Amino acid sequence: MFLTRVAYGIIYFLDLIYEIIKATISVVFNAVMKRNIDPIVVDIETVLERPVSQTILANSISLTPGTLSVDLDSKNKIIKVAAISPRNKEDIIPFEPYIKKMLE
Repeated sequence: MFLTRVAYGIIYFLDLIYEIIKATISVVFNAVMKRNIDPIVVDIETVLERPVSQTILANSISLTPGTLSVDLDSKNKIIKVAAISPRNKEDIIPFEPYIKKMLE
């Protein structure tokens, strides 16, 4: 059990680094070069139950360029996210399954 959680922690970390690099490239080309900025604030529902898991997810969103976690409602499992351009839920929180398997 412990080794499984450690393995998902490593996968989460590698996926987070990948998503940060991917988002950085996207922000540079779309926001800076093309000036394609359409800010939006969306409510993202999460399947994570524990507040610590939700906090790690919110911090991961803020680490990714182009997105910022504005508010976390732990009771209703909703994270308010500001993004510089509209995105799908899967594009904003692609690492949610790894956090769930790592911490819950």
